[in-house]
Amino acid sequence: MVSEFFAAGGGDVAISLIPGDAGVLTVEIDGEMVFDKKTEGGHPNLDRIKEIKADIEQRVRALG
Repeated sequence: MVSEFFAAGGGDVAISLIPGDAGVLTVEIDGEMVFDKKTEGGHPNLDRIKEIKADIEQRVRALG
């Protein structure tokens, strides 16, 4: 999943992996939570990963 996000943003995206407890998995973009495993009921499926990737691409284009 992280490789998909790097592919979406290239060198314009900083990605941090921060260890959590009890299987915590969250994805934030510019401080905004876009995915939370707990609230969404599990790991993101392929469609959800594509949505997050598209969001990253859109935000990077808006900056450039």
